[in-house]
Order: sequence, then C-alpha cells, then structure tokens
Amino acid sequence: MGRKYFGTDGIRGKANGLITPELAMKVGQATGLAFQRGDHRHRAVIGKDTRLSGYMIEYAMVAGFTSVGMDVLLLGPVPTPAVAMLTRSMRADVGVMISASHNPFADNGIKLFGPDGFKLSDDVERDIESMLDGDLSPQLAGSRALGRARRVDDVRARYIEFAKRTLPRQLSLDGLRIVVDCANGAGYKVAPEALWELGAEVFSIGVEPDGFNINHEVGSTAPEALIQKVREVRADIGIALDGDADRVLIVDERGHLVDGDQLMAVIAESWHQDGLLSRAGIVATIMSNLGLERHLQGLGLSLARTAVGDRYVLERMREDGYNLGGEQSGHIILSDYTTTGDGLVAALQILAVVKRQGRPVSEVCHRFEPFPQMLKNVRYSGGAPLADACVTDAIRAAEADLGASGRLVIRASGTEPLIRVMGEGEDRARVEAAVNSVCDAVRHVAGSVAAE
Repeated sequence: MGRKYFGTDGIRGKANGLITPELAMKVGQATGLAFQRGDHRHRAVIGKDTRLSGYMIEYAMVAGFTSVGMDVLLLGPVPTPAVAMLTRSMRADVGVMISASHNPFADNGIKLFGPDGFKLSDDVERDIESMLDGDLSPQLAGSRALGRARRVDDVRARYIEFAKRTLPRQLSLDGLRIVVDCANGAGYKVAPEALWELGAEVFSIGVEPDGFNINHEVGSTAPEALIQKVREVRADIGIALDGDADRVLIVDERGHLVDGDQLMAVIAESWHQDGLLSRAGIVATIMSNLGLERHLQGLGLSLARTAVGDRYVLERMREDGYNLGGEQSGHIILSDYTTTGDGLVAALQILAVVKRQGRPVSEVCHRFEPFPQMLKNVRYSGGAPLADACVTDAIRAAEADLGASGRLVIRASGTEPLIRVMGEGEDRARVEAAVNSVCDAVRHVAGSVAAE
C-alpha cells in the first residue's frame, strides 16, 4: 500500500506545495506523540540546510513539538549526519533534519531520526503518517505542560571534533591542496573548517548560501565548478558535498569525477587490508556497477544489494553485521562511526588512504573499470506507467537482448514523479538500445516528452 506523505527519505516536496506550515506542525505533533515514551522530560533536536523555506518549516515544527509537551533544541544549519549524531549524543527522543538534500531550493523535506540516531523504520513512519490527517487536538498538552525551545550554540564545533576523531590521531592532511564544494548547503562551514584544522590547504566553493542557491550549479549533482577549480588551483583532490552533506563525490587531480562505487571500493580494500571490515563484504544498491561487484569478488569480498535508498542499505548492514555500505550517488555509511551517510567522514577516509599511500588520487581512486552504464529519467504526470503491458513487454524484450552479461533496473523514484531506467552490460550499444526502448515505452504510456 502506497503512502501519502513519506517516501524513501522522509517527506519531500515543494515548499508551500506539499510541505506547508500546517503539515510541518502536524508532523511535529504526531512525531512528538509517537516518541513520548516514559515519564522523563522529552525533547527533539531540529537541524536544517540553507533553504529559504527552512525558517518556515522549522518554526512550524517547533509549534508542533511544543504543543504536545516536547522541548526543542534548535541546531541551525548543520549536515544531516550531525543531526543524527547529536540526537544520540544529546539524549534526545527524536531528531529532525529539514532538507530536500540534492533537490533545488524550492523543494524541502523532513527527515526523522529515532533516539538511537537511525532513520525511522517503515512501520514507525506509517504510525506517524496515520495521525497526520486526523484530529490531534485531544492529545495536545495542557497549558502548564507545553514544551520550550532554545538554540544550541556549539553544534558545529561538536560535529567537527566528532568528524576529526574518525581519523587516527597522528594523521595530518599537511601538504594536501583540497578544493571542497559545499553546494551552498548545510556543510558550508563545518567541512572547510574541519579540513583546515587537519592541516590541509583548503580552497572553498559553494560556501555563500543565500536561501536560493543551494545545489545551484555547485555540489555533488553539478560538479563542473569543482572540476574547474581543481584544475585552476592545481589541487590534489576535490570534494563535492550535496545540500545536506550526507553524500560525497571526489574529483581527482586531473579533474576526473570519482563516483560512490569507486569510493566504496577504496575504503573496502583499505579496511580489508587493515582487518577493519566486520564482514567480508559490503552493502550497496541495485544501482551499483557490476564492475564494483567483480572487483570485490577478486578481493574475496561479497556485494550484498538492496533497493535504492541509504535507509535500505543501512537496514541490511544492521541485519547482517556489515560496517560499510553505500550508493553510487555518494551516500556512504561507515557504521563504526555514523548512523547515516556522512559526506565529510567518508571523504576523510579517502584522504587517509591517499596520505598513507602517497600516490595521486587518480591512482588511489581508480580501483576497477566500470561496465558501460546508462541511466535515464522519464517524467510522468500520473498513473502507474510500469504496470502497463506495453512497458512490461518492452522491459522483457530489452532484458532478453542484454542477456546474462547485462542487467536492467527500472523503478519509480521515491521523491519525484520520475521513472528511472538504468541499464548496464559489456556492450555499450546494446545497453543504450535497451534503455532507450524502455524509455520510449514509458513516454508513450505516460504521455511524457522529457527524458532527463
């Protein structure tokens, strides 16, 4: 059964479209009620990225939480992983990150964390969602039981120290020229400062947020500015975060982009050599390249695959005891340190390998030759295009043409009205033909004219 509000990563949509002050207040009320367990004074922490609509949503959620008797600690603009970490370390009952991650500024979202710092399970989200369209007024707190709200001043310093402690104490980044692109988002202060404190020479871009420019021509979804800056200053490495800094991509000294699959391979190989992997393998999604899987097999490591979404990666990691997992997009989870993707902490692990090996990033971060892979998005306005016989027939034909040496992954986006079609295999021409044939069928059924 589909859900009305929650997608694969919390609630996300247009600010003052789906994400209204009324909805944000109800989410605060419903979540506050769901997490009032025991007789202690309950509290929530709320962080946000740099979108203009963050103010509106933040204060609406404060009203919701306090109206059901929960105190609120306001963190200001901080990365999503900082909210997860502080929820646990500050002994809060629930954590909130107001962000739409890599989406444009007009969107926003609400991500929720439990007291353990982990994102909520589907069951808990369903419980909260079941309350959102109901009347919660009978459960509001009495006048003397209302919650209070206050801002916390030392949040960034606490997160920076946490990130630095994930590296060996004696490791220094002295001698490295690093360009960091913070996407005009939540990491715009903490990431450059942490890298500088570790000894690097730091050049920062995407660190002038104005409420509108988050992810605009900067960040991990638009790496061209970072590539140009790396070449301009002759940096050793470029680091690209997204709007809420829970994902990272790398640019090597030649200006070539390194995706999450290669980064997971680097960390997996390093941890395997050092005996740090809790299991002989990692977790990734159905979107990760076959080349990664073959490379890991050559090291004696396995690749467990999940549905798309870092929450599903983490669930598999927790169920089966893995401590490394992630997505091709750059969500990398290092569960020895974090409970969610952390772009800065993942980047620091890559920098540690670069420093230890003393080799260029282009060598360190090229662990395997990826199979030819193609991804297209087809936008639709309504209905369920993947259920149509025309589309299912096209998928079967494309899979048969690719054969055993390739694969197709077709899915509906959990955050946007898009059908995502990914194909990969040994023969690039066959991959392109397979993806295009499925996209054509989806467009025909959905009446769409745009492939992205």
